[in-house]
Parts: sequence; C-alpha cells; structure tokens
Amino acid sequence: MNVLALLQRKLQDALTGLANDPAAYSGMLKPAQDTRFGDYQANCAMPLAKQLGQRPPDVARTIGERLHLEDVLETPTIAGPGFINLKLRDEWLARQVRAMAEGDRLGVAPVDTPGTFVVDFSSPNVAKPMHVGHLRSTIIGDALARLLRFLGHNVVTDNHLGDWGTQFGILLYGYKNFLDASAFAADPVGELARLYVFVRKQMKKVVDAQGEEVEDANDPIAQAARAETAKLHSGDAENLKLWQQFMPHCYEEIERIYRRLDVRFDHTHGESFYQPMLADVVRDLRQHNIAQESEGAVAVFFGEKDSPALIQKRDGAFTYTTTDLATIRYRLEKWNPQAILYVVDFRQGLHFKQLFDIVRRWGYDNIELQHISFGSVLGEDGRPISTREGTGALLDSLLSEAVAAAARVYEQNQPEEVSPLSEDERRTIHEVVGIGAVKYADLSQNRTSDYRFSLKKMLAMDGNTATYMQYAYARNRSIFRRGDIDIAALRDDPPPVLLTVAEERALALQLLRFPNALLVAASEYKPSAITSYLWDLAKTYSGFFQNCPVLKAETPELRQSRLLLCDLTARVIQRGLDLLGIRTVERM
Repeated sequence: MNVLALLQRKLQDALTGLANDPAAYSGMLKPAQDTRFGDYQANCAMPLAKQLGQRPPDVARTIGERLHLEDVLETPTIAGPGFINLKLRDEWLARQVRAMAEGDRLGVAPVDTPGTFVVDFSSPNVAKPMHVGHLRSTIIGDALARLLRFLGHNVVTDNHLGDWGTQFGILLYGYKNFLDASAFAADPVGELARLYVFVRKQMKKVVDAQGEEVEDANDPIAQAARAETAKLHSGDAENLKLWQQFMPHCYEEIERIYRRLDVRFDHTHGESFYQPMLADVVRDLRQHNIAQESEGAVAVFFGEKDSPALIQKRDGAFTYTTTDLATIRYRLEKWNPQAILYVVDFRQGLHFKQLFDIVRRWGYDNIELQHISFGSVLGEDGRPISTREGTGALLDSLLSEAVAAAARVYEQNQPEEVSPLSEDERRTIHEVVGIGAVKYADLSQNRTSDYRFSLKKMLAMDGNTATYMQYAYARNRSIFRRGDIDIAALRDDPPPVLLTVAEERALALQLLRFPNALLVAASEYKPSAITSYLWDLAKTYSGFFQNCPVLKAETPELRQSRLLLCDLTARVIQRGLDLLGIRTVERM
C-alpha cells in the first residue's frame, strides 16, 4: 500500500473540475513536517487560488469538502494561508499495517508496467587492481539493480570491463621494458599495477587550456604506448599472446573482490568482446553521414563550439566511443531494453552527452539512455583518489581495514550480558559490519556529491550508519529470543494492531511509507532515498522501544500488537539494507 499515492489520487479526484491540471496540484501533497497538524499536508490551494481569483483559505476549504474521505481520513483541517492538513484514521492505519505484515513484499506492489533495464556499472580496467575509486560505481549500480528487480522490472547487469584499451598499451610497453620477472611470477596483478603506475609517471605532462595537468601527446613514451595499443588492436601475435597471459590473473582478482562485496553480474563483456564489431560501426556511421574523415582520422562533429568525437584514430585504432556505440547496438538487439543506465562518475559527462547524441542520430530514439553520474571518493586530505599517480588505496586492502576496524568497534561495545559467540560467528559479524559500513556510507550520500572516506565515521554506533541500522535490527531480534516467540506463527496469522499511544502510531505511519521511499529511489536513481527512510524508521523505532514495553505489555493483545510492530520494523530494515547490498546478523 503506497499511502502517499493513494492520497494523491484522492486529492486529484477532488481537484478535477477546479484545476486545469489536477495531477500537477495533487503532486503537492507531501508528508507533514510537523505531525502535530496531521500526517500529510497539501499546499496546492495557494497557487490554485491565483488561477481561480479566490482567497487561498476558501479554495482549501472547497478542496477539503470535495475529498472523498471514506474510512481513510479524518475531516481535513485548514491552517495558515491555506494549508490542507490530512490525518489518517487510526483504524484504517492499523488495518494497513496488519496487511503489510502478511506478505514477503511488505506492502510494496510490483510496478504496473515492468520494463527491461540494462545497468552498466563497475567496469574497472582489468589491467590493474581495483581501488577505492571503483567503489561508487560498483555499490551504486548494484543497489539500483537490486531495487529495480524488487520493484518488478527485468534487469540485466553488464560489467563492461576495460580489457582492450590504452591501459594495455601502457602495460605492454612496461612489460617489455621494465618487467621484474620474479615479482610477476609471485604476484602478477601486483607487478602489472606497478608497471602501470611506473610508466605513467615517466610520461611528460603539460598544462591544458583549463589549467589542468595532462599527458603530453608528443611524449616518446606516450607515443610508444599508443603504438603497442595499435599493434594489439591490429592482431599482433606477440601482443595478443601477452594480453592472453595477463587476462586470467586480472579476471580472478576482480572476481575475488566482487565475491567479497556480494556483487554479481548477469554478463561480463569486456571491450575485447566488441572488437570484431567496431569496423562495421565506423562503416555504418560513415554511410549514414554521421561520421566523416578528418585529418586521417574518422570523427563525429557536433557544432563549432563542441570538440568532435573520434571513432577511429589516424593509426587505425578505435576509441572508447566506438566500443560504446557497438555495445549499445548489441544490447538493443540482444535484450531490447527500455533503458540503459550507465553508472559512471561525473567526469565522463561530455563523453556520454556525445555518445547519446550519436545514438539518436543513428536512429535509436526509442530508448532511455541515462548517465547515472556521481561524485568522487576523496581521501582524508580532500583530494580525489587516483591510481594514475599511485595514490589510490587498493580496494581489497581497504575492505580488510574496514573489517579489522569493525572488529575493534564490536569487541569494545559488546555488552557483557550477551552470551558468548563462536569464533566463526564473530568473524561473520566483523565482515558484515565492516563491508556494510563502507557500502552504507557511500549510498547514504547524495549521489552527485563528493565525500571523504573515513572509517571512523562509517563505523559509528550512532547516527545514520550501517552499524547503527544493523544494531537496531539485532536488538529487535533479541526481543523475540528473550520472549521465546514463534515468529513464523506471528507472521502466518498477524494479530490486530493496536495504536494506543503516539509512539505506536508514529511507527505504524513510518512503516507504511516504505513503498513510497523505494519508488522515489527508483525514479531518481538515488539509493540515498532508501537510507534516509531507514534512518527515519530507526529513529521512530527507538522512540517506540523506549516508551512501549513489549514483552511486559499491559495486556496479551497489546503484547501481540507490539510484537508485530517490532517484527515488521526488523523486516523492513532487513529488506531495505538488502536492497542496498548490505547484510544483517541476528546477534551483535
């Protein structure tokens, strides 16, 4: 039951015949900021009054009189300059909460018209270990895929690996000129990462028109690396053999990280998968007069003020744009999606703007193409983390550090009265809390903002953190252990919900807002809408927990009702965290 959507429909019905666009005005109904005045508030009377040439309070009263209340709402009240305050009837609210407890979907109905979404995320360069800078794409993309699937959409996750681009030219040049053979034999990925950073540091830098330091295209080492890339793309036997030697080590390294993060992909197609398709893409774009030759290269032009997008260089090598165009055509033919989401950082904004423009001109105009951009992960010094200069912490090491920090926090805060846990149980808790802290800290940020990576803040036992949410869940579960409650029986036949005090009612109302929180997160592609909801739910539950005895409730009926509210809160927290890719534990 999406309560907000229900009330907006009722308000839209009331506005029909008064407003030219009832839906626009009904969308002004929101949860009330001050619960003393009601549960929801609409401010549509003020702008509508201007259109009707009437006083806002009079328009508000007219709307209130036209609302079909049925058994859902108390009589609306009008406040201030024309605010319409709505309060749900306690009996209706209690019935909806009981119904929410009856199914696994927790009141979240599947979407009416499911679509197919391709979610392109993570996409690391396999030539080097994953670092903290890969966190955001991986975590955000996984959360969006989980959310869209839960809402009923068909989701195809595709990890577009960088296994064929210019970084391999750098590696090939480094391997041929600076290899430490014994280091490569002992740790292939580590040695490849060293070579990548070492060669990049040897390249000369220049300052571009924006004042940014970039590589000098005329630098001999940069030219040599580009030549190695071109040889690889043209099928050079030696470079292909080395590339094939690098790949198994690189693939296993990233898969190990994904297993630890509990991230899975339906498909993993690297750039090399699309290599046989690139010449045809260039040929087709030229035949349609979308691309043209320019100074020995092939490019697509966008106007005098915008730089062109190269799709084939003068040396014959193809570009990221060419590969992305081949990828889109393949996905459209293979899965026929309604949308393709690219979870990639904001610095690729121009690339995707040009890419999507080319796709439209190419004739693919019935597909939603979205660049789900996000800000940078910053170090403690406030600077973006980068492997180009060797400053990025390796992701595996960082996750291990988070788990170790979680272990310290857990051991320091474990209550003495808690029965001893086995070593395996403790290790599981450390891993769940540590990895969860890293994920939640990222997902709770505004997606488009930068944020500083701080384990201390991530693992805080209070505030909007995964640790707090996981603890709230575990504390909730402990009630059922202490009371020896049969949870299955409670769920199979939910008892009537009694709303006898304000804290019970506030919790019931907050629980019913779960479906809308998920729809907002999906419509805006912002998992932070889920973390914001969970934080509000946890705070509301805390007030309930402190003021409403559960196992020692005054009557058996009240005890059962409060047990249901507790169990439903735990289920919503667990489901919300799961949609973010975060696990819970029954004991902490």
